[in-house]
This record gives sequence, structure tokens and C-alpha cells, in this order.
Amino acid sequence: MDNTREKGELSLKELVHLIQKWLKFLLGKWYILIIAGLIGGAVGAFYASTKRTAYTAVTTFVLESGEKSSGFSQYEGLASMVGMDIGGSGAGIFQGDNLLEFYKSRKMLQATLLKTSASDTSKLLIDRYLEFEEEKQKKDKQIDFRKHYAGSEVRQRDSLMNKVIGQLIKKNLKVDKLDKKLSIIKVEITAFDESFAKEFNTALVQEVNDFYMQTKTKRAQHNIQLIQQQADSIRGMMNGNISTMASIVDATPNLNPTRQAQRIIPSQRSQFSAETNKAILNQLVQNLEIAKMTLLKESPLIQLIDVPTFPLENKVVSKKFYFFIGFILCFVCSAFILTLIRFYKSAMSEEQIA
Repeated sequence: MDNTREKGELSLKELVHLIQKWLKFLLGKWYILIIAGLIGGAVGAFYASTKRTAYTAVTTFVLESGEKSSGFSQYEGLASMVGMDIGGSGAGIFQGDNLLEFYKSRKMLQATLLKTSASDTSKLLIDRYLEFEEEKQKKDKQIDFRKHYAGSEVRQRDSLMNKVIGQLIKKNLKVDKLDKKLSIIKVEITAFDESFAKEFNTALVQEVNDFYMQTKTKRAQHNIQLIQQQADSIRGMMNGNISTMASIVDATPNLNPTRQAQRIIPSQRSQFSAETNKAILNQLVQNLEIAKMTLLKESPLIQLIDVPTFPLENKVVSKKFYFFIGFILCFVCSAFILTLIRFYKSAMSEEQIA
């Protein structure tokens, strides 16, 4: 037991002695470690100086889509008699996370990129993007997205557009809900151009929300147009019947009492047609009001909460931070390398002695 304890104490002493020798060795090489650390810090600071400032434009809005309520079920049978559907207008495609995917769709992003820049009307938003991403310098031929190309030029234009859209989805665009249980949507655009970030964010939100509104209420708007056309047609026919009745009376001012059929029969026919059209018109007017109420019910509420304003939030790269990181990394790496060299030399010298 005593021998085991003495050997354990001896091994511990050797370990402490080894650490002391290692620290002494490193302290003797302090100048090398400091120089390596300064070089690493300089490299880190230089890297930070080459990094561009990224600006983030954020828009948040609350979305409340119209839901089909039982209060309108009493009108569905009546509306179906005239071929009108007052049911839902495809709300299902906007349920869950489907709406978020519209922000990443080619249709929405391309339509937004082809909008004119508000700060420079001579350029499209895609031109602004290509400027700070320096993609145009990589192209043998300049592409003007305002022109209509043909042949191989269309393929070249579409290829560049696809590349830009892919980069936007991967690096610049972020769309998510603030909370899975809430209907508050957050749209972020990060770019090296502050004006582009703000303009593209605003244009994209407007483009998607307009598309959403149009699609959500498309069926209800179609019903209103259809019933309005029918109502206008019946109203015109009724007015024509009334005019016909008046014309018949005017055409026979001093009618012989024995010839009343010449006035009564055409007049009653016109009167019957006018009353029939009036009844139909009353029904169509009721259906038209129902359709308008349905449109209001199905029109979603989109209320902006926060919109991007200058100056935008930016991520400035800290030179001091990168200098510190570079200094620490090079300092530690240099100490590790010096330690390996010392162990290698010690091992080689022991072999030579042996």
C-alpha cells in the first residue's frame, strides 16, 4: 500500500513538474506568441473591414381571413336557385403555412423584382439587386429586363432571373409567424443596399397581399358581376314594357268603345311582362345584396403593424471583435505548435541517448 501511494504521489509530482516546465517554456517564447497573436488579430481586423454592412427591413402584419359562418346558410338554397354560390372562395389554400410559401414563389418574387425602384425610377428592383451583388459584371452581355427578348436571349434572361430568385430565397428573404398560434406574419429582407431592402420588402408584401385579396374574393366578385348583369338586363326589359304601355295609350287617344281590344290586349301584355320582370328584379336585388354581404364576409383583414423605416436595422461588423478572435486563435495555435515541436525534439533526443 505504501509503495503504491508513493508511486502515485511521484506520478502526480511528475505531472505538476511537467506542467511547470511547459508553462516556463511558453513564457520563454512569449514574444513569438505575441507576434503570432498580433498577426492573427490584424488578419481578423482586415477581414472585418472587407465585410459589408447588411441592412434588414422588417414588416409585420396581422391577417384575419373571413370564415364561412352558419348565418348565411339560410341564403344558400335561395342563391343556388339562380346559379350563385355564396360558399367559401378557396380559403383552404391560404390556411396554415401555405400563405408563407407565396412569399417564396417565383410568381411573387419575379413580379416584385420587375417593379420600378421608388428611389430611382430609371431602374427596376432587379437592377438594384444586381448592382450590389455584382452579378452584371459576370455577364458577357447586359440584360435589360424592360425589353422583350426572343430566342436564346429569353433563356439567358430567365436563367439570370432564376439565379436572382434563388439567391433571394437562400440569403435575403425570411418569412415566418411570430407565434405558431397567432396570425401575425413577419417578413424580413436583408441586403447590402439599404434602399433596396426597404423598397423590396414593401413591394413584396404589397404584391402578395394583393394577390391574396384577389384570390380570396374572386368567386364573390364574379357572383356580384353576374347578378348585376342579370339585374341590369331585367331592369332594361321592365323599362321597355312600361314604355310600350305608354306608347299604346298614346297611339289610340280617341279609341272607339267598340274597339277596346286594340288597346287593352297589348297594354295588359306589356303590364304583365313589366310586373313579371319587376318580381324577378326584386329577387335579383336581394341576391345582389347577399352577394355583397358575402364579399364583405370573405374579404380578409390585413392590418400592417410595423413597416420598415429609415434608418434600417444594420449589422455592422466589429473590427475589435474580429481582432480579438484572431488574436486568441493564433495565440493558442502558436502555443500548441511550439508544444508539439518541444515534445518532438525531446523524443528525438531521448532516442539518440538510448
